Amino acid sequence: MIVAAALPLVAEYGAAVTTSQIARVAGIGEATIFRAFQDKDEVLDACVAEAVGTDHVLRELATISLDEPLTGRLTEAAEALRAHMERLGTVIGALHASGHRRGRGPGPGARDGDGNGKGHGNGDGDGPPRDSRAESFAILRNAVVELIEPDRAALRLSPEKVAAAFLGLLFTRLQTPAPDADAPLTPAELIDMLLHGALHHPENA
Repeated sequence: MIVAAALPLVAEYGAAVTTSQIARVAGIGEATIFRAFQDKDEVLDACVAEAVGTDHVLRELATISLDEPLTGRLTEAAEALRAHMERLGTVIGALHASGHRRGRGPGPGARDGDGNGKGHGNGDGDGPPRDSRAESFAILRNAVVELIEPDRAALRLSPEKVAAAFLGLLFTRLQTPAPDADAPLTPAELIDMLLHGALHHPENA
């Protein structure tokens, strides 16, 4: 409840969010926060862990019906993954911009700047460690494989390879800035290229 209330505030205010703001949104007393967390840095770290965690997006992927056409399944998956990446980027970006670093020890922000914050977590940034990223990618790939599996017989490549290519294209699209005149592929365009290629008549090429 505390982390769920804190996430949108962290996305808006970064490390400048106060525990009193969080308590107000959560509908609890501020002292309740410090019964669950040692200081505000722990709350912020919990928000990062929630943002980078895959539980929410996995629940979204699990709701996609396998009775839909493959293009429909992948389109829904792309939207769920886009929302996950945007939420992750917003939270971590806001914390980074406001100077929050995990694992740096005491610093501004603990108990609204009056406590003795103790940074927690592994690594020197707000993002997950490299091993965690690889694990998250594998978990997401396996979830996408399940969505592709019903069409295994129709594919030239294994569902595992198609899922990895799908995630690679999607994450590159989401993470690569593009000029306004060169808009990135829409999810529908990305999926069409993945499944059918970029040629008009590849069988005649």
